[in-house]
Amino acid sequence: MSPPSLTSSILFRIENATIVRPTGETIFEGLSWTIREGETWAIVGGVGSGKSSLTDVLLGRSRIISGNVEWPLVDCLRAAGQTINWPSEIIGRVAFKEESRLFSYSRHYYQQRFNFIEPEDNLTFDQYLRAGTTGTDAELSRIATRLGIEELRPLSFIKLSNGQTRRARIAKALLTHPEILLLDEPLVGLDTDGRREVTSILRQLVAGGSRLVLIVPSDAIPDCVSHLLELTNRRVSYSGPREGYDPSAPNVADTLCVPFGDGTQSVPVTIIELKNVSVSYSGKPILCDVTWTVRMGERWAILGPNGSGKTTLLSLICGDHPQAYSNHVQLFGRQRGDGESMWEIKKRIGFFSPELHLYFSEPLTADRTAATGFSDVLVSRPTTPEQDSTVRELFDYFEVSDLRGHHFLRLSTGQQRIVLFIRALVKNPPLFVLDEPFQVLDARTKELARKWIDERISPHQTVLFVTHDASELPRTVTRRLRLDHGQVK
Repeated sequence: MSPPSLTSSILFRIENATIVRPTGETIFEGLSWTIREGETWAIVGGVGSGKSSLTDVLLGRSRIISGNVEWPLVDCLRAAGQTINWPSEIIGRVAFKEESRLFSYSRHYYQQRFNFIEPEDNLTFDQYLRAGTTGTDAELSRIATRLGIEELRPLSFIKLSNGQTRRARIAKALLTHPEILLLDEPLVGLDTDGRREVTSILRQLVAGGSRLVLIVPSDAIPDCVSHLLELTNRRVSYSGPREGYDPSAPNVADTLCVPFGDGTQSVPVTIIELKNVSVSYSGKPILCDVTWTVRMGERWAILGPNGSGKTTLLSLICGDHPQAYSNHVQLFGRQRGDGESMWEIKKRIGFFSPELHLYFSEPLTADRTAATGFSDVLVSRPTTPEQDSTVRELFDYFEVSDLRGHHFLRLSTGQQRIVLFIRALVKNPPLFVLDEPFQVLDARTKELARKWIDERISPHQTVLFVTHDASELPRTVTRRLRLDHGQVK
């Protein structure tokens, strides 16, 4: 991993650069940033501030039309005899979405993660780790153990939870021995123990000489970070040592709540009733004897570590899991298997999850992506003028009206998450199922979302809110369901 000695401590430098996308759109003007040996950088900033675009600059995916860029690290490696055509060849990037020759979510449908899949599509986690790497069995086992995922190696990759998938990508990146490891939101989707474990691993990597560049929220910067680059509206607002950084807390002004939707759907008092529900895969228990009742107007936090069964529980509630038919699962007053289709259930639910995000691959604009929430599909369907007005009002409320006509797949991860959160809200349903809805959102957007949940959802609507961070909970979410190893604790 260590190159020959650099004649300068500078690894990368860009000065007063104007950078454009391949389409000609300007991304940055006057961009300057220098990374030196021994520095560990965190890139921070709000949603849409340019964090993902800056990583594309490091990877050589953007065009510089003025200013200077230098890569002394690349020059040093070439001088040592290594063939390097692009800086991206020395950077190990852990991106948000797994799309590769090995695995593509676009080749699968969402409910498939809860069913058996064809053998030729059944990429295991172990196969995923081994492909394209030269690591030995011992090294693979050591890294998987350090990340707490060794026992998951025989499982299908598609079956992994969001947090488990994140650890898998970090492990795979480490196995390629990159000169610079670029991690985009490495702690997102991990529970408290998982965040502590990964933070410890990052600390160990830095202590061992690894060069890290992280994209993280400004309020969750790992202690191994020595330098910060803050972006505001695609301009550098701070660049320097961590101790000199003084983030300003966002001030969320009161926002006028514009009513939308009539909220007059007929809903029974008992929304969800589970009795002694058990789910297992290949003999391995996932949920064990779960009994739980949710009534109209209740607002629940669903808590528990990664792998505790939260995602499986939600899949039963949202009509996606086939094992609902062999259990006592009543939704909106009807037993599953009593003639009500999955789509009839989904009509009454506004759903968001990080895993669902991965299946959006259609070439839609942001507003048309949000509008798919009316029909509960992942492709565009015709909408009424009233529905279009609802989408516009929500984009205005979340202060992203300028994104409406933009291509969804070209938005940053944070911007995509806002659009999909809006998608969960558009039909104003009797039940909201929000699985880690605040991942990668900035502080202002989180506050607007909490305010929406607390003030715009009526007393007759029900909320299930999954999080690893209790501080994220809206104030009206007052009930708790905690899972651990598939059991209610």
